[in-house]
Amino acid sequence: MIPEFADDNADAHPLWLVRDELPEVLDAPARKWAASSGFSGKAGQICVLPDGAGGIAGALIGCGRDVARDRFALAKAASVLPEAAWRVADWPEGTDPAETALGWLLSQYAFDRYRKCHGAKARLVAPEGVDAARLLAMAEAEFLTRDLINTPANDMGPDALEQAARDLAARHGFAVHVVSGEALIEQNFPLIHAVGRAATQAPRLIELTRGDTGPSLTLVGKGVCFDTGGLDIKPPASMGLMKKDMGGAATVLGLAHMLVATGAAEGMRLRVLIPAVENAISAGAFRPGDILTSRKGLTVEVNNTDAEGRLVLADAMAYAAEDKPDWMITMATLTGAARVALGPDIPPFYCDDDGAAAAIQAAGMAHWDPVWRMPFWEPYESMIEPGIADLDNAPSGGMAGSVTAALFLRRFAEGARRYAHFDIYGWQPKPAPGRTKGGVQQGARALLAALPGLLK
Repeated sequence: MIPEFADDNADAHPLWLVRDELPEVLDAPARKWAASSGFSGKAGQICVLPDGAGGIAGALIGCGRDVARDRFALAKAASVLPEAAWRVADWPEGTDPAETALGWLLSQYAFDRYRKCHGAKARLVAPEGVDAARLLAMAEAEFLTRDLINTPANDMGPDALEQAARDLAARHGFAVHVVSGEALIEQNFPLIHAVGRAATQAPRLIELTRGDTGPSLTLVGKGVCFDTGGLDIKPPASMGLMKKDMGGAATVLGLAHMLVATGAAEGMRLRVLIPAVENAISAGAFRPGDILTSRKGLTVEVNNTDAEGRLVLADAMAYAAEDKPDWMITMATLTGAARVALGPDIPPFYCDDDGAAAAIQAAGMAHWDPVWRMPFWEPYESMIEPGIADLDNAPSGGMAGSVTAALFLRRFAEGARRYAHFDIYGWQPKPAPGRTKGGVQQGARALLAALPGLLK
């Protein structure tokens, strides 16, 4: 599925965005039709105007006064309007043409792998002055991420996730290197091997590289293709969405696509690392109480096999840090604590660089991809130190779960000049304009906007 704008030369119907007063260009019959339809300009209202000859003269979309309350609010029209080309006739103060256009593109998404379905059929002519190619790259990246997350684990195990990475690599000129199965032990990725060794598909570390000059950016995405919880098995209610536990991997692949497709990756060394595993249960599963030695040499006491994401990330991060990248960024569906703190819409992120953190958060708000900074709170470091080993993968007590997970990961980022961690949810719990229920990309647009400036 490829997002698209309407042909600029199409005979497009006009759209008027309305707050309080109807556009002056409307004639008396159109005004009467709007009034009899109960249209008042309230946010979310849509009124299709007839032309008197059985056709469409245009449409009114209610903006309301609080346009900042809902992301992509005007994109609701894309799913309601008849299949045709549409053009916004005017832009009231406070409305953003780029946001509207992107939301319209995102409304075209439908996950149709297992049944026939479609997204919005109404097509928008790209508003004048917006970077249409950039918006299309953003939407295509989002579609890629959503497809990967929405695909169930029987069709999106480590093998398929590797193939998705290879497909992206072939399209954009990345070199590919994969370490799999027992070779993980031989090449010193013991935590990735321990977490994935019980599954039918071999665990692996997928590596994509592109560019050999300029500042270096390494993206590390958690690729747990399904998480049973391991021997600390999840209850059914918690296991139902675990196909999305590779949402970090899906997101960094989408971000890599955007960086290349928009030209932002030119002049940089871009590296993507995905530890791809299934946290399964068999005689070979790792156990509560096991003490594992990481690639970095730090020992980890496994106090919960359901806290496996930070284990596979740790080995990948230690490997990444050996090259001392200018930026290392991890993205992972890591903790329920992050959802308790901020809900499903706003992923927390952690970064020690105040200026960079401010730039990332501002970019997220400006590009309709909100993220919220949380602290690497050093007084909590003792919570991840169990005494019997260097680190504890699941501190007891349940307090500050997202913070302690971030502190755990930071131990393996040493060597990178700057580091940021995103604890994403990767899922839209209920439909919203531009966002169908299901997999969703989070944090990637914020990083696309912020990273070029941060890598200078």
